[in-house]
Amino acid sequence: MSDEPVILVNVLKVKPGQQDALIALLKQNTETVVRTLHGWKTTRLIAAKDGAGVVIYSEWATPAAVEAMRSDPRMQAYLPKIMELASLDSMMGSAVFGETR
Repeated sequence: MSDEPVILVNVLKVKPGQQDALIALLKQNTETVVRTLHGWKTTRLIAAKDGAGVVIYSEWATPAAVEAMRSDPRMQAYLPKIMELASLDSMMGSAVFGETR
């Protein structure tokens, strides 16, 4: 079994003028819920310069940890609030290449 984390990437297309509100909601969710979940390792929020989107990059210990997060009632309570501000596309995978200077 690999020690490599599972990477979850969520791409949110933000409704006009709602990027700041979405980022505030995602930060609150990360600070109060996500960081308490078993298997969570890290989360980064990336905001589009044009205000049209936010990417959530997160790492988890296992695919099962991602599925447990998705089914957690606290996460499910946040989803309708997020969907009021943006549409969501998601993918889970693993790193296959990386380079750093």
